[in-house]
Amino acid sequence: MINDTRQGDSQMTELYRSFEMFKEANDQRLRDIESKGAADPLTELKVSRLNERFDQLETAMRRSPRGAIEGKSDEQKEASLFAIERKHSFSGELDVKTYRHYKAALNNYLRKNNAGSNIDEIKALSVGSDPDGGFAVPPDMSGRIVSLIFETSPVRQVANVVTISSDALEGINDLNQATSGWIGETQDRTDTSTPQIGAWRIPVHEQYAEPSATQKLLDDAMFDVEGYLAGKIADRLSRMENAAFVNGNGVMKPRGFLTYTAGVPSSGTFNVIEQVVSGASGAFASSSPGDALINLVYKLKAAYRNNAVFMMTRGTLGEVRKLKDSQGRYIWQPDFQQQQGGSLLGFKVVEAQDMPELAASSLSVAFGDFRQAYQIVDRQGIRILRDALTAKPYVKFYTTKRVGGDVVNFEALKLMKFAVS
Repeated sequence: MINDTRQGDSQMTELYRSFEMFKEANDQRLRDIESKGAADPLTELKVSRLNERFDQLETAMRRSPRGAIEGKSDEQKEASLFAIERKHSFSGELDVKTYRHYKAALNNYLRKNNAGSNIDEIKALSVGSDPDGGFAVPPDMSGRIVSLIFETSPVRQVANVVTISSDALEGINDLNQATSGWIGETQDRTDTSTPQIGAWRIPVHEQYAEPSATQKLLDDAMFDVEGYLAGKIADRLSRMENAAFVNGNGVMKPRGFLTYTAGVPSSGTFNVIEQVVSGASGAFASSSPGDALINLVYKLKAAYRNNAVFMMTRGTLGEVRKLKDSQGRYIWQPDFQQQQGGSLLGFKVVEAQDMPELAASSLSVAFGDFRQAYQIVDRQGIRILRDALTAKPYVKFYTTKRVGGDVVNFEALKLMKFAVS
């Protein structure tokens, strides 16, 4: 524990020093541009390398909950893993002993499909699964999949997520208000208009993966079948899902928040997202570049700003780190508590690699209250079906997950368009 603390302090110190060195180099770059009209190539290279180093330090300091179990005994590791998996994926009564039995039974099922040896055991494995077939992934595997999805899908960290038991989530749009007026004591009263409401609907769509291995490999392999499958499947499903939340067209997949038409949401036309221009094509304006970000912030209503965050790629964030306000102060600051993203104009920055990089007319920066703006819908149950018959001698592990997503509150999100107008 002492070593971990010392290592964390050392990384924090290096992070701080790297930022100070970056500011010093970037200040020199800006002075060169002001006095000579262009920055020295060596200074540009130094700024770029310090930017990359800062990203590396932030990445190194992002530790998953599993990193905390290194160095513990096998029993302590198992207890820690059990606590992590239960937190993420199991809400029923379960203790470490049952979890150990559960885990061993899944290994037996994945390797040999030994379903008939103990019917009660298989029934125990399917507790909490959907009644329409397939085996529910037990807490250990489901936890790993969900954990990895959260690590690689930042939209999930900031959006609203709900799990349902049907094929769609429905809600109400309340876009109008009742009319009223002032009136004298004896004047006639006339009817005022009654507000109308609308509805939205988000269906769930199916993702799938189907890795396979020979039965001989499953029988003889000296590696963790659960971990291998969980890692491969989670990586694929999470990348598909993350891309759809940002750029999906809504056809057999979630609809991304970057796919909507530009406009100011109103009661008449609500399904549009307001865009603020940066002032230059594919870049920030050369004069007062930070003003566009300030404009973006204050286009958002005050009710949404309390929980608002910026979202952009690492490359765009690297450019934002170079910007200053009119007083010569950097508008981005590192976050020494969270060790990731930092804060921009006082708001948290979420790195999302599915956002577009800077280019002409790109929508490379999003700002808003994503919990209000974007709704993610999970259908209960990640399921694995072991198929040893279709492609003998290969055993297929058919895995499905159903998820939907769409914008529900369009005025809670703003986008920056990197263009002059």
